[in-house]
Amino acid sequence: MSGWSQTFTFLDGEWIEGNKPFIGARTHAFWLGSSVFDGARAFEGVTPDLDKHCARLNHSAKTMWLKPTVSEAAMVELAREGVRKFAPGAELYIRPMYWAERSGVTSVPPDPESTRFCLSIYEAPLPQPTGIAITRSGFAKPLGITMPIDAKAGCLYPNNARALLEARSRGFDNCLMCDMLGNVAELATANVFMAKGGVVMTPAANGTFLNGVTRQRVLRLLRGDGKDPREATLGFADFDEADEIFVVGNFGKVTPVRRIDGRDLQPGPFYRRARELYWEFAHSQ
Repeated sequence: MSGWSQTFTFLDGEWIEGNKPFIGARTHAFWLGSSVFDGARAFEGVTPDLDKHCARLNHSAKTMWLKPTVSEAAMVELAREGVRKFAPGAELYIRPMYWAERSGVTSVPPDPESTRFCLSIYEAPLPQPTGIAITRSGFAKPLGITMPIDAKAGCLYPNNARALLEARSRGFDNCLMCDMLGNVAELATANVFMAKGGVVMTPAANGTFLNGVTRQRVLRLLRGDGKDPREATLGFADFDEADEIFVVGNFGKVTPVRRIDGRDLQPGPFYRRARELYWEFAHSQ
């Protein structure tokens, strides 16, 4: 199929160029959703927190009753090997994955012994930090007792996708989603921060959304910079009244929000410092 950016995938001991298909109609992950993945980034010659993303993949696999077969260290080395296949400084998405090939004793549970691994690396430019427009979503994040929130699992993303597509149909780039209690959890595809009156806050990691690697990193960086970021219970009204809002995640790293519903915003000092600190950290590794 044409239209894919340059891609290399490590599968069964070899690197394959392009988007070669290798999932069958009876593959458990295709049929019943037993896939987990993680996403790291390469840009400007650096791969920040690559080890943490690889470690989280193995945690996600265990959460989904899959069998991790590649150590964190081996995954990191494979990723670095793959990155070298691209032009120096290329902006890349690094996506290791596990999935179940077969069912277990009955058709629904996966067979852990059938777990397969691949590592796909492909060109994916970092979004320019020009800012995004966000809105409220009518869809909610599930609870941990209903879905595997503590895993980066493929089965979670259809819910995110429908919220995102609904927001885009109304002219927005992304949307704020609440947990089942009505508290803001995150965006459909990223964690979120806001500031009001000189205090920067982010929704408390209460088990209804993935506590992202980049979120944790930004919190540590801001604390180390003396900014005292707070994890808090926040509602839509808090974001409506915010002085600034910015989002963090692996794909775009640190991005400002320029509009929430009908209200325009400007990139603020907490956003600018968070992005500066993150880039300094990335290049220090």
